[in-house]
Amino acid sequence: MNVNETAEEYINQIPMWARKKNSLEDIRRFLYEMGEPDESMKIFHVAGTNGKGSVCAFLQSALINAGYRAGTFTSPHLIDIKERFCINGEMVSEDTFSQSCERVKKLSKRMMEKGFCHPSYFEFLFYMAMDMFDQAEVDYVILETGLGGRLDTTNVIRHPLVSIITSISLDHTEYLGDTIEKIAREKAGIIKEGVPVVFDGNDISASAVIKSRAKELLVSFDQVDKQDYKIIDTNDIGFRVRFLDTNGKNHELMIPSHGEYQVMNALLSFRALEAAGLGAITSIKEGFSNMQWPARMEEVMPGVFLDGAHNPAGIEAFLEAALMLCQTRQKKADIMFSAVSDKDYGLMIKKVANTLPLNHVAVAHIDSERGLKTEILLKEFQEVCGSQVKGFSSIEEALSFLLQERAEDRLIFCVGSLYLMGEIKTVLRRNKYDGF
Repeated sequence: MNVNETAEEYINQIPMWARKKNSLEDIRRFLYEMGEPDESMKIFHVAGTNGKGSVCAFLQSALINAGYRAGTFTSPHLIDIKERFCINGEMVSEDTFSQSCERVKKLSKRMMEKGFCHPSYFEFLFYMAMDMFDQAEVDYVILETGLGGRLDTTNVIRHPLVSIITSISLDHTEYLGDTIEKIAREKAGIIKEGVPVVFDGNDISASAVIKSRAKELLVSFDQVDKQDYKIIDTNDIGFRVRFLDTNGKNHELMIPSHGEYQVMNALLSFRALEAAGLGAITSIKEGFSNMQWPARMEEVMPGVFLDGAHNPAGIEAFLEAALMLCQTRQKKADIMFSAVSDKDYGLMIKKVANTLPLNHVAVAHIDSERGLKTEILLKEFQEVCGSQVKGFSSIEEALSFLLQERAEDRLIFCVGSLYLMGEIKTVLRRNKYDGF
């Protein structure tokens, strides 16, 4: 790094995509140069379309509550790049981050001298995660794929403890394929010989592909679906759930979320822990009630919710939760929506407009090259909503409007993109709303 260049500045100038890049075999060589730290790690490897981050958060919370030291690598971040790296549930320090960046930078220089390409943005962060978790001597590692599975950087690990595949739907179709089956094949690429796989079995097409791959590799698999749990109570904290383990024994968990979709993610996490031989530990189960994961039906202040749903399937799960809140609290909904241009924003907008009892709708452009222009968002919503839609020049202006118009008979929901969540959290923190 240059004398005055921070670790984050160095990383941010690394291209996300490069014309020439390292293969998975090349990435393995980088790890070999590092001493293959992953070979001695007990790794939960998580892939899927929606729910990956939440499953990682449930696993992390359960392991920490049981007294284990856990390292978690997820993406993307909302505000701070260091959010991607957690040790025992805490974001790594600036010193830890900077020192690791310097070590990986030196590694990259050595490998480039041997003819390899400089790591891509995600590869560089993956090496940093392996480095930091190795330095911290964690007991378990929770590793989320970046994109897909089969060709994902994280798939260079050879001996994970358990492979986990969350719900699968149409997203990133330009890279993963334009059908559920094609996408499922990419996700199922993380399945490895001798490693049990736990997966969301609610989609018949995706399940068939995953089971076929597991059988091909003679791998034991656990198909989990909505028939495996029953909600026995709901309150302002979340859901109390009864579910079965793989031996048919009943368990109860408290799931701290306003979204029922998190129940499925919790159950997947529990069954993965069970596959790893940890399911019988009482403190593991108790740890689920401590789970926190930002921007997933997160109530950031009374009556104001953030949800990072950013594809049609995610929006459907969000709407189910939001509608239930509106009905139980007998309130209408104010919505802030924004999205990026490569998502199916038209379908998402129609689903929102046709499901919720809407009052105000505020739209604004995300501060990103991929962000949809306010005029496009406004036009799409006006076609299905009418005159209550307002466009704003910034996310901060849109949020300020909704907070000023806030009333006792309404809830505020912000949804459509994780980039939107990051901007909102930055605004809330800057203006010191409710302790941010």
